[in-house]
Amino acid sequence: MNLLKNTKWYRIGDAVAAANNTDDDSDIIDTSGYLGVVFFCEITDSVDTGVATMTVEQNTANSATGMAALGAAGVATATSAANDDLNEKFLIVDVYRPRERYLRVNRTSATANIAFNTVGAILYGNRKGPVTQVAAEVADSDTAVSTAEA
Repeated sequence: MNLLKNTKWYRIGDAVAAANNTDDDSDIIDTSGYLGVVFFCEITDSVDTGVATMTVEQNTANSATGMAALGAAGVATATSAANDDLNEKFLIVDVYRPRERYLRVNRTSATANIAFNTVGAILYGNRKGPVTQVAAEVADSDTAVSTAEA
């Protein structure tokens, strides 16, 4: 099986403008029926000494109330050593076999300005076979298997 048929793709957070005090929570994603989820977010602008952090939080309920950080293993952090050195780089956290069903990410910036692009989530390890992408999330997708040139 290919990756597209075994993963479900979501956009769970909007882009965030450059700031040195960002505190932004993504939408909550339900991991029921999947072995894990990869969260990713591109840094679009960074200023020397700026700190970009993406922290995964979990909850037993589909609610922002009660969300708690996973801990050190659920955090991706990058510090800018020079203006623009983190631009177009990703923060990525893979949560394999989450202990709680509902997850989200919190993005923060500190010290100097950091701007973030949208947050994506890829659910993987579907226990029920091939998946169909959600129309509200994916405009189109296709799979090419041993395809000849046009």
